[in-house]
Amino acid sequence: MLDEIDTVDWEAIPGHPRCYQPDSAARGLRALAEAANLVAAAEAGSQLGGGGIVHRHSAAVFPAAVTAAPLLLDIAERGHPAAQATALGLLDEALSSYPHDGYTRVADPAGIAVPLCCAIAGHLRERTDFLVGLGKRGRSLLADAATHWRFEVRECAAVGGDAAAFGVMAGRLPDGVQTAEIHLAGAITGLSELTLAYPPVENSPEACLRVIGCRPAQLPPGAVLLSAECGECVH
Repeated sequence: MLDEIDTVDWEAIPGHPRCYQPDSAARGLRALAEAANLVAAAEAGSQLGGGGIVHRHSAAVFPAAVTAAPLLLDIAERGHPAAQATALGLLDEALSSYPHDGYTRVADPAGIAVPLCCAIAGHLRERTDFLVGLGKRGRSLLADAATHWRFEVRECAAVGGDAAAFGVMAGRLPDGVQTAEIHLAGAITGLSELTLAYPPVENSPEACLRVIGCRPAQLPPGAVLLSAECGECVH
């Protein structure tokens, strides 16, 4: 785990120059991975929360939090119980804090420029089994992550003046009409309104969305929809 932390070039990760402290990210993660008691875990958490991955004083989150998320989950899974509690708390803070303007997105493995909160939520979903096994704390994190949904279009058809988009949902679309952004071929465009036409069946991520006032040509296979609210959350 320490080698994984040390291989990251934390200086190269962008962040607000007056708030982000890359040295605190590296030192804090190392200290948390090695923490064997409450005091050591708290000290490591102070470094990470004071400019390493989030800035508690201003409720800000940095792009470094996305890189740190899988490392924090490793610490939560394999570290001391005190380190686990601190790691989960930091993940919760990172998910609910706001990025600074100019540092709001990172490229995901598919090359899509996703908001920081959505990227962190994706890492949490990848560890669903582990987090569920933690009980209430883990399920609460997953519930928060679920609000940062993602939908990948597989097929689209016209329904009156709207479009029915069939595809794969990660997370959970809130009730009612939602706004979204479309990611396609490196471009981001706004999307006015959509609703859940058919929810995913149990144990399946497949779903259908009704996209109001949209033509099927605007939602070809491979297009990705993300919450517009997430993309607008900045300091």
